[in-house]
Amino acid sequence: MSVLLINGPNLNMLGTRQPEIYGSTTLADVEAAVRAQGEAAGVSVECFQSNYEGAIVERLHAARTDGTAFIIINPGAFTHTSVAIRDAFAAAEVPFAEVHISNVHKREPFRHHSYLSDIAVGVMAGFGTLGYNLAMTFALQELKTA
Repeated sequence: MSVLLINGPNLNMLGTRQPEIYGSTTLADVEAAVRAQGEAAGVSVECFQSNYEGAIVERLHAARTDGTAFIIINPGAFTHTSVAIRDAFAAAEVPFAEVHISNVHKREPFRHHSYLSDIAVGVMAGFGTLGYNLAMTFALQELKTA
């Protein structure tokens, strides 16, 4: 079984971009922690990051047939703008959890709406980078009961 971890735009800048909001943990740190968590449970984790909406759409399309059993995504700004990513999730038919490092509901009003939350299995927001590990814990539980 395999879990796909997707990170959207600007998340490659974790650790240096607005550390007062996003902390000092880097994307490489996040990916290593999620991979280790998966390996400990006998589940492989593939990590994918892109600043381009189309690349994320194409990766979601591939997840439909490549053995991906669960997806964890931090869509970044695409959360609030991308009907294309929403439609790609619908086409992929792979369950997913949405992760946000900050509590988007305590931020600017435009960040309060997500095009993905209502089709996600679950949403983690405001737990910092720990949210990725919480989502992975949930994914592993879902895979065990599937």
